[in-house]
Amino acid sequence: MINLIGTYECKIDAKGRVSLPSALKKQLLPMLENSFVLKRSVFQNCLELYPMNEWNSLMQRVNKLNRFKKKNNDFIRRFTAGVKIIDVDANGRLLVPKDLYTFAGLEKEIVLSSAINIVEIWDKNKYESAIEDATDDFADLAEEVMGETDEQSELS
Repeated sequence: MINLIGTYECKIDAKGRVSLPSALKKQLLPMLENSFVLKRSVFQNCLELYPMNEWNSLMQRVNKLNRFKKKNNDFIRRFTAGVKIIDVDANGRLLVPKDLYTFAGLEKEIVLSSAINIVEIWDKNKYESAIEDATDDFADLAEEVMGETDEQSELS
């Protein structure tokens, strides 16, 4: 598992090309020989860039779902809608396909935000809005998600 670090502001051109910032490219260097998977986010209007090994690990979990249950089949269809294999070219650029570009509402200014083992690709204004919206209840969220009682930490 990888742990990517950083949030990077950059530009996307009219053809959907993004030059990876050097600090991010350096972290992704061991994975640049393999392809990446680019998909729509489940919860936000942004894109998620998965190194192929991370995508394959996730697909192992998804593949265990019983496809004869309608909700599982519906989930798989929706989760994989618009999924694309992406390569980083020799100049360190990746190409965001038009349908994904449109889904995320990308304008010229974008943000590449590391999210542990993936990179989220956001329109800059939407990213700032999402961060602002989460600010109000982030302390409560952090406590709920990461906080442990003393009993839980002793059991670990």
